[in-house]
Order: sequence, then structure tokens, then C-alpha cells
Amino acid sequence: MKLSKRLQQIEQMVTADYTHIWDCCCDHGFLGASLLSRQAAQNIHFVDIVPELITSIESKLQQFYQNSRSNWQTHCLNVAKLSLKQYQGKHLVIIAGIGGDLMIKFINDIHQQHQNLNIDFLLCPVNQQFALRKKLIELKLSLKNEVLVEDNSRIYEVMLVSTISDTYKPIDPVGHNIWRSNTVKQTRVVEQYLARTLNHYKRVQQGGTENVDDIISAYSSKV
Repeated sequence: MKLSKRLQQIEQMVTADYTHIWDCCCDHGFLGASLLSRQAAQNIHFVDIVPELITSIESKLQQFYQNSRSNWQTHCLNVAKLSLKQYQGKHLVIIAGIGGDLMIKFINDIHQQHQNLNIDFLLCPVNQQFALRKKLIELKLSLKNEVLVEDNSRIYEVMLVSTISDTYKPIDPVGHNIWRSNTVKQTRVVEQYLARTLNHYKRVQQGGTENVDDIISAYSSKV
């Protein structure tokens, strides 16, 4: 089982001491299985709304991880309905591979239902990054880490954020650390991502259906 570059980056950003890790919209469960293999937390949860996927994951986990030192569970449900209160400890909720609009709904619902819990979110949206960041700021979440990763000619933002708002950095509407690079290769990724993002919003601006002047101005400041 070889993880894509995107999933590898997400997996590498799981470093804290979590009691429960929730691999949401887990698809075939490759990310959760990798976390399970290295015992990244006491409990790994696989979450997807598609029954066939969960049945398949359950079968493979029974076959390959029956004697795992970490506990695992599968959940066939809507991510918005995670019942984190049933489980004591520190939670990491991973949501990747879906659009920013749906991700916003999931995070908002989870946050509203569990306002007193210590929750980290590890997020990798496929689009609508600006809208997502705006929502995270509105919910007063804070930033622990953020990176850009290139995978299959696409570039993704990966953000690790926390409900513990007074401990970490504020979230920037267009990102801060993602524009930094220490290598020639990463500099190229940053430049490509900025150019693609600005071109996208300029096309939206030309369409005249949405006012994105402030968004263009914010990204242009990173040039």
C-alpha cells in the first residue's frame, strides 16, 4: 500500500499525542491504515458514508490488523454527525479529498456540537481554500501548521488547526507559511500555486457574478 504524495504529507503531519484519530471520508482507508501501522494514536477511527467502502475496510482490518496494539473502529455515517463526546481524550479529525464548501459544513457542525472539546483538524480541501480559511477564522480556530504539497500536477493546501485558540498562531485568510520555501523545488510549487490561484480569481472577476476584489488583493500581496 503506497500512499500518494498528498496522503504522505497528511500522514507526516500527525505528530501530536492523540487519543483518537478520525480518518473521515476515508475512501479505501489507506491513510488510516498507515496511521494504524505506526500506532499514531491509541484509537484510529475510519469514517465514510458509503456502506460498501466501510464493509471492505472492516474486512481488511480484520485480516491485517486483528492483533494491532492500537484499537480501530469503523463508522458508516455522515462526518457532520461524529459523536466525539462518547470518547474521552484529545481528538484529531482528518478531512481530505472533498470540496471546501462541504468541509466547511462538516467543521461547523462538529464545532457546534463539541464546543468544549479539545479538537485538532487536519484539512486538505480540493478547492474553496479561501472560503474555508474564512470560516476557520470565524470559528476562532488557530493554526498549528500549514504546507503546500504537489501531487499528480495538482497543488494542495494542508492545514493543521486547533480549537485551542490562545496557544497557537492566528489563521491567515490566504496563508502565511505556505508561501515560504527552503528548496528550489518548493519555490517552484509556491510560484505555480500562487499564479494558478490568482488566475482562477481573475477569471471569476471577469465573469462578473461575484465580487472577489478583496481576495485578489490578498493573494497579490504574496507576489
